[in-house]
Amino acid sequence: MRSSFTVLLLIILSLFPGSIFAVSEEKVSHLFFIERSKNKNLVQYDIHLTEDSDLPDPSPISVYWILENGRREELNTIEKKYAYGIAHQEKLEKDKFKVILAGLKGLEIIVERMNDSFKAMVCIDGRESILEKIYIKSEEKLTGPPKILCIDLFGRTKEISLPIKERIGLK
Repeated sequence: MRSSFTVLLLIILSLFPGSIFAVSEEKVSHLFFIERSKNKNLVQYDIHLTEDSDLPDPSPISVYWILENGRREELNTIEKKYAYGIAHQEKLEKDKFKVILAGLKGLEIIVERMNDSFKAMVCIDGRESILEKIYIKSEEKLTGPPKILCIDLFGRTKEISLPIKERIGLK
């Protein structure tokens, strides 16, 4: 009796648009994230692809928080404009585009198709590398934004996938 009720409920739910069974027209893939010394919240950067695994135009990257408790939260206006948001996205070729982050304008990130997925490519320690994580160590101040002490880039070399790290200078 209980299993027939469950089957009937699943059939009814599948008939409604927007139900848990609805098929999305977009695919989402994680590119990299920013980890901070301040807390365990992460800033996640994802790429949205069409059903055919192509890039939608004009802005395929989305950015959001993953909080310590696992919840997802959107960036606020200040975070988008001055820290973690996308300052610039530019399509370079069919499967390749450039991204500049608001808080790291000197770091050019090239997102390109590699085999069956997209990767964020940067220069780490002088080598073309797949960006996996950015770590920001900061010190809280009584007023104003925190003082950034260092920024580390973590990834894997493009050629042979060796782990690679670089501390980038701050001005």
